[in-house]
Amino acid sequence: MPTPTSRLIELDFFRGLVLLVIVVDHIGGSILSRFTLHTYAMCDAAEVFVFLGGFATATAYRSLAERHTEAIARQRFLKRALELYRAFLITAVLMLVVTAVLTALRVDAPNLAITDLDDLLDTPAPVLGDLLLFRRQPYLASVLPMYAFFALSVPAVLPLAHSKPWLLLAGSLALWAIAPAVGGMLPIADGAQWDFNPCAWQLMFVLGVLVRCQPVYERISMHRDGWLVTALAITIVAVGAYYKLFIETAPMDGSLKQNLSWLRVSNFLAIAWLTAHMIRAGWAKKLAQRLPWIGQVGRKGLLCFVAGTVISLVVDSLLYKATEGYLNVPLGLVADAVAIGALIAVAKASAPISRVFAPKLDNPSSS
Repeated sequence: MPTPTSRLIELDFFRGLVLLVIVVDHIGGSILSRFTLHTYAMCDAAEVFVFLGGFATATAYRSLAERHTEAIARQRFLKRALELYRAFLITAVLMLVVTAVLTALRVDAPNLAITDLDDLLDTPAPVLGDLLLFRRQPYLASVLPMYAFFALSVPAVLPLAHSKPWLLLAGSLALWAIAPAVGGMLPIADGAQWDFNPCAWQLMFVLGVLVRCQPVYERISMHRDGWLVTALAITIVAVGAYYKLFIETAPMDGSLKQNLSWLRVSNFLAIAWLTAHMIRAGWAKKLAQRLPWIGQVGRKGLLCFVAGTVISLVVDSLLYKATEGYLNVPLGLVADAVAIGALIAVAKASAPISRVFAPKLDNPSSS
């Protein structure tokens, strides 16, 4: 077990890997995205991202509480919510600016039509008000509002994760179950939507917190019937892969992702269980040590997410214009290389930039 102030190299590696996957997954003509998680499973990188966010949050909270006090840990995550709100506004503005620049350059791509630029030009004051209140969430910025709510919930969630984990899990499951019904109560502008219903996706965040705070994997894997869980996980992963590859190859209904369907949850948990075996065997640590640039992206999580939205939108739009929307393997691979290289470059050059987004982003206690 690492000391409270040390970083988990595997956590940084997986966070970096999922950020790189998110970037290529949002490039329509990407070749690498044909081989990422969503191709073989009924879940995708979003589940991994939110789960790891919960895990990292629990790590950061415990580190702060042990080195300082619970009060300081709570204050840090209230501040974190403000940082996420600021990052959302910056991302929203960047989406609008990039759209305006590409449009001025006569770049026409489908994703440029869903960034709210036209509405902003028609009615600037109401649209800006909607952005401030989360009623509008421009393309690729939609994950940050729910993260801000998760950060606000940390002072209540983390103590329960340690003292009453079953109560926390029961409450999280109950909220997830009614999430589609209460989703309509979220602030929303006409014609807009929350791509991620936070009442549903909080389950993935809470699961990440619980796995970090409680020895879930150790207890189950050491039980005499623990092998049954592994067998079930393998079966679920295999069935999910068969379904996606040979039965339902088209994208799944958007509401299943928006409200985090049980199919996505079960498929992710099966993959996570098998990944935990890989971590225990030391494979993940060896990969992290051999590919340190991936961990560097993971350590700059918030900054790289914001930068990744811009990179994805720019590369996707330029690739669409170059190929007229048709799949082109050589250009698709070039686009992947440019996108990945750009995100790695951001991580490497991020020391001064990170202060704009989160002053303590590089601190071991940062979530």
